[in-house]
Amino acid sequence: MRALTLAAAQRAPLPIGTPASALAADVAETCALHPELDLLVYPELHLFDPPGEDDTARTEALRASAVALDGDLVRELGAIARAAGVWLIPGSVCERGPSGELFNTALVFDPEGELVASYRKVFPWRPFEPYDPGDRFVVVDLPGAGRIGISICYDAWFPEVTRHLAWMGAELVVNIVKTTTPDREQEVVLAQANSIVNQTFTLSVNCAGPMGRGRSLLVDPEGATLAELDDDRSDTFVARIDLDRVTEVRRVGTAGSNRMWEQLRADDAPIALPLYGGEIAPSRWRVGAPAQRVAPNG
Repeated sequence: MRALTLAAAQRAPLPIGTPASALAADVAETCALHPELDLLVYPELHLFDPPGEDDTARTEALRASAVALDGDLVRELGAIARAAGVWLIPGSVCERGPSGELFNTALVFDPEGELVASYRKVFPWRPFEPYDPGDRFVVVDLPGAGRIGISICYDAWFPEVTRHLAWMGAELVVNIVKTTTPDREQEVVLAQANSIVNQTFTLSVNCAGPMGRGRSLLVDPEGATLAELDDDRSDTFVARIDLDRVTEVRRVGTAGSNRMWEQLRADDAPIALPLYGGEIAPSRWRVGAPAQRVAPNG
């Protein structure tokens, strides 16, 4: 058994400029209530809610708030993880790129407070978001448990993201979300669908009301909902999962039948993918690419 106890912290976003101590207090309280936690996850852009209604002003505020990954805020977030002694995904931050780009970047800290990975959102919600897209997928090994993949909000609408994370060996895909619009209904379905077609766990953590639509949930590799918050209240759910379940479902098949990752045989012809200018090569149609410790973007 490869057990992982995780928590989804469905919280309202905090205004830009809120001290990291506000997050530290919430993390400390959550961990005190749930000392069994291994992994604690907050929603997308939890510390970066811009003021006002004007899109131009909001974008300017986001750009002005952007931080470098070697700056003070990221060090403070690492200290919060270290004090709590848990794996921490504190949502995402507005990252200032090396050439002035604005990235929406998820951070992963280990229990010692080290920033072990960062992921720049590959599919910003266009035309509504100002972020520059990232250019790589990211997985992280949690020693003794397994491998997780990171995605952000709108990424879930593009099946290529979760498929690649699964191919890279992710057994749990953590999708952090800031959905304030009615399409949260569809995102709940997407969490289940992405789990089913890739045979992974999915943890989708949305922000709470009054801005967010909530409905955070955890889905198993066959698409069953294991835990959820069924409204937009500020709350936390905790669940203990066994990542060996992914191995078992892939071995026996979803519902005892479907083994998608064994679909292609070595002597099958490649399948052309004109949309991508490439192909599916049978020799590469296997999950669990060699273990990667993905360095933070820089």
